[in-house]
Amino acid sequence: MKKIIKNTVYGGERPLFASHGLRLENVTVEPGESALKECSDIEAVNCEFQGKYPFWHNDGFVISGCTFRPGARAALWYSANLKMTDTTVEAPKMFREMSNLHLERVRIPDAQETLWHCKGVTLNDVEVANADYLFMHGADIRIENYRHQGNYSFQYCRNVEIRNADIRSKDAFWNTEDVTVRDSKLDGEYLGWHSKRLRLVNCHIAGTQPLCYASDLVLENCTFAEDCDLAFEYSSLRADIVGHVVSIKNPRTGSITADSIGETILDENIKSPADCKITLRR
Repeated sequence: MKKIIKNTVYGGERPLFASHGLRLENVTVEPGESALKECSDIEAVNCEFQGKYPFWHNDGFVISGCTFRPGARAALWYSANLKMTDTTVEAPKMFREMSNLHLERVRIPDAQETLWHCKGVTLNDVEVANADYLFMHGADIRIENYRHQGNYSFQYCRNVEIRNADIRSKDAFWNTEDVTVRDSKLDGEYLGWHSKRLRLVNCHIAGTQPLCYASDLVLENCTFAEDCDLAFEYSSLRADIVGHVVSIKNPRTGSITADSIGETILDENIKSPADCKITLRR
């Protein structure tokens, strides 16, 4: 049975260091450092965290209905087996070097440099903003009902599935491998450059020069916005696009089908095998 602590305020350095089997209810952790470092089997319900690094090197913890204030920066690092629900995270640089994370109904309004080097991540009903460099070098990620604002997202990620998302991000999905995005809106310049096996299904794509330098790219039943020009340079792909494409430039190989194409640019700089089949749907 867990020890229960209610309606208490902690501060200073490591007030609950190396605690195990603990439930916190309506607890406030004031400015200080490492309040719950080296802990396990921790529950925090309706708590507020104000100090730096409150959860480091933890294994097995549940966080529900809590608030992490801006001063609680870098709050969860080097830890495993987290379930977080109905929580607001105002602090930047959350979640580093972690495994087995489940976030549901979580809001992160300052998500800069968050979720780096994390594996086994599930997000459902999560909203992030100011999320520059979110999900660097992540793996085994499952996301649904997701809203994202911030640039350079999901770089170097592996084995990712995303459904029903609105992602507004310049340079999203660079250098990724084995990523599938379904039923989503992707808005930002230079989408998916240098990706391998990126698959987009029922997606709306906006932003200049999308999907260049990609290998084994697949688009199924996707639409392009009016600013979505100079697509697919040096990519190998199989693309089925519904509606109009402003321009396509120097695809390397594969096939592209669209209802209409404004301009097809095939110049002396095209790379071999230079045999991409481009057709209009009839």
